[in-house]
Amino acid sequence: MTSQLFNKILIANRGEVALRIIRACKRLGIKTAAVYSDADVDSMHVRVADEAHRIGPAPSHESYLDQDRIFSVASKCKAEAIHPGYGFLAENPSFIRACEEKGLTFIGPSSINAERLGSKLEARRTMADAGIPVIPASDEAAQSEEDVAAAGKDLGFPVLVKAVYGGGGRGLRVARNVKEARRFYKITETEARSAFAKPEVYVEKYIERPRHVEIQVLADKHGAIVHLGERECSIQRRHQKLMEEAPSPAVDGEIRKRLVTSAIRGLRAASYENAGTVEFLLDSRRRHYFLEVNKRLQVEHLVTEMTTGVDIAEQQIRIAAGERLALRQKDVHVNGWAINCRINAEDPAMGFSPSPGRVISYTPPGGPGIRVDSALYSGYTVPEYYDSLIAKVAAWGANRLQAISRLSAALDEIVIDGISTTVPVHRAILSNSAFRRGELDTHFIEQHLRLRLGPTVSGDEAAALSAAVASSLGIVQMAAPAGPYRATPQQAKWVINARHDAVERRPAGASRHFETI
Repeated sequence: MTSQLFNKILIANRGEVALRIIRACKRLGIKTAAVYSDADVDSMHVRVADEAHRIGPAPSHESYLDQDRIFSVASKCKAEAIHPGYGFLAENPSFIRACEEKGLTFIGPSSINAERLGSKLEARRTMADAGIPVIPASDEAAQSEEDVAAAGKDLGFPVLVKAVYGGGGRGLRVARNVKEARRFYKITETEARSAFAKPEVYVEKYIERPRHVEIQVLADKHGAIVHLGERECSIQRRHQKLMEEAPSPAVDGEIRKRLVTSAIRGLRAASYENAGTVEFLLDSRRRHYFLEVNKRLQVEHLVTEMTTGVDIAEQQIRIAAGERLALRQKDVHVNGWAINCRINAEDPAMGFSPSPGRVISYTPPGGPGIRVDSALYSGYTVPEYYDSLIAKVAAWGANRLQAISRLSAALDEIVIDGISTTVPVHRAILSNSAFRRGELDTHFIEQHLRLRLGPTVSGDEAAALSAAVASSLGIVQMAAPAGPYRATPQQAKWVINARHDAVERRPAGASRHFETI
């Protein structure tokens, strides 16, 4: 079968998202070219693609972020389009503009879209001009500590000191007084420069314990826009999502109408094209505020696909090729409920420290309504250089309780031996009564899941503590590092739920560092 869309697409990413895009291309009869670093020579996406090309050493700035290397491969293999997945170059305006100049189709928004909506300040202005509620914030980037302090006083503490560009939970701090506002200015600026190469920060009013709800949208090049409903993304750790579900247990018909109307109006105002996600915060009074636009395929897109039957990656490709949306709004129906867990190679008992290494044994779960997006296999070595996401496990059910039941069973069935993962955290969340009632907000983890590590723990104590938690939650842990283990402030605050899975065993010498609630 020969596609009329593209003959060949280069996938400028790695791991499970690269594999996801390769599968969509295969269904459309499109040839795929994968790229890989030295750390990914044995990655699943390299094996499955029609062809694969080395692009450099393991560090991402020498491989996946090196635009010249990506374009060199695209020219060599005669690719007509580039799909960026998510992360890396997915929302980089300069990369998108270079694609446009080289005659390569970028499967995503235009460079103008990326620039306009990449700046949080510019995105806020666009949305506000379209009549969409935005969170009160400073109008311009701060130039000094005094600017941040003054903005905090004007808005009223607490406030967020926030990077103008970027995302992923980086480049933001909650300041509850003038002293913290001044201190966080330089910290946030430095982090923003390091993470996004753009140091600008601004100040935004901090909304206490909101819900995070987003609307998935498809927009073609001919002015048609269709939404695929909402997703609930309130289960987060340090502003990074851990679990998502569709639909949201907090959204009724009236709220959904307001969110959808705002999302579509905002994207029309930005002349947006391709798949996009408009993110909102819902406060305690059920008022919604624009947060940002994610201009790419979302990590959590699979729950929307499971409840609507729409292949979002396929739609991205069709839109980029200039096709009109075949879907009309009346054709979109949300059926049942889906919940997704992001499985990371991290050790929960050690403050979510990264846990790269060799996977001794991997067995994915199965059963009715289960979907696993992963590039894992037995014997694979998880690299230390990239994001720790290694799998997404999702369950569909006729209703939310059935989805929870199926997902819980899937997490009991999955086997990932050799490295630590966040599976026990997801098990604890699913068993929590507040979660089951749908009582969620962005501080759910801090409120309901508790494990405290003291500021300093010996290597033996850390190993004993990790083993106790692992045994209680049913996961194989890697050995703790030899010598003293000093918990970071983030690690010292991490907590595991003791209301449903109380860990009562306290290893010798570690009792002062472990507390159940």
